[in-house]
Amino acid sequence: MRELEQRLNSRIGLNFRTGLDRMKAAISLLQHPEAVYPIIHVTGTNGKGSTIAFMRELFRLHDKQVGTFTSPHMESIHDRICINGNPILNGDFHRLLDQVERIEGEFSDQLGLLSYFECLTLVALLYFREQGVDLVLLEVGIGGLLDTTNVVTGEIAVITSIGLDHQETLGDSLEEIAEQKAGIFKAGKKAVIAKLAPEAKLVCQNTARELAVELYQAGRDFTLTAADFSSSLASFSQLEIGLEGAYQQENASLALQTFLLFMTSREEKVDEQLVRQALKETRWAGRLERIRPQVYLDGAHNLPALVRLVEFIQTQMQEGRRVQILFGALKRKDYQGMLAYLEKKLPGVPLSLTTFSYLGEEERLEIPDLPFVASYESYIKDFEVAAGKEDLLFVTGSLYFISEVRASLLDSEQIN
Repeated sequence: MRELEQRLNSRIGLNFRTGLDRMKAAISLLQHPEAVYPIIHVTGTNGKGSTIAFMRELFRLHDKQVGTFTSPHMESIHDRICINGNPILNGDFHRLLDQVERIEGEFSDQLGLLSYFECLTLVALLYFREQGVDLVLLEVGIGGLLDTTNVVTGEIAVITSIGLDHQETLGDSLEEIAEQKAGIFKAGKKAVIAKLAPEAKLVCQNTARELAVELYQAGRDFTLTAADFSSSLASFSQLEIGLEGAYQQENASLALQTFLLFMTSREEKVDEQLVRQALKETRWAGRLERIRPQVYLDGAHNLPALVRLVEFIQTQMQEGRRVQILFGALKRKDYQGMLAYLEKKLPGVPLSLTTFSYLGEEERLEIPDLPFVASYESYIKDFEVAAGKEDLLFVTGSLYFISEVRASLLDSEQIN
């Protein structure tokens, strides 16, 4: 396992965002594994993973073999490539990575070596073909139009949200970012989009019109309000959503509409009780995850995600809960803006910074006015020992930070 991660980690930052020519050459040499199964292609600033988790359960309970490709991983790199939630085995990962590296020599002199994410994507596409899945839920890495995954033709494209993130790569305005996200729309296919800002929605509408894409918009073509879902395809009342946070209803509605479109297009039966069970039982690691009775983990790694987390915290405080926040993030992130938002919206809530390891290097944020915690393990342990029944701790920031904390907690004992 260590050798595998070292091989892949050596490719991090290699040939990043330099076009799709390598991927096109690779999938051709691999005899187009992505063409064997239907694909639902998912992008968005936030909500991609949760939406995929809802869809995975909906399809799985309807007897589908569902391949999922998501990032980043919470515990092991294998978690990025799953079938019905079960990660790829280490032996399969090694074998398929070897296959990818063997064909790399056919084009590397002209196009350069494959990047970390390109290798992972190709391993996933090969694995799903080999395992004979019924469909694949494929998460975009960054953006859409120029993303590594955009060599596939998805039957349905899904946009979960559009906000300001990765501006250095995607653009400084919602219109520019929307153009990148809508870049996964494919001519003559379908697309499902969340409630978006007017300027972002207009970009999606124009792109759909140009490509003759059948566009379904939240709030217009389907809704999930007060637990009641309504669409021209089906209606369900009093649904229970397994993921906490009001915004998860939006993700659930996107997942349900996309699931219904897929099943209807194939004239397959939808079982209402299985729909209810799927939405109720959906779980997604590290996203507003109650990992201990009084400890939440949430990878609110950008400002739009942090806004959603703050909304949830405010509802808990209105119910009389006492809140503390432990924050860790990559230095390259706009962490100062995120911390300023937390202090503005949650005045008086104790906020501490901590450190974690990223690629073997310590990520230590330094803000003079905020307390620093040298060991998040000790901090969490001390909190749990001293906590009263109304106390809650929210551990948030970079997904890489959340991944490390989660692994530490899982090593210490089982999740309650």
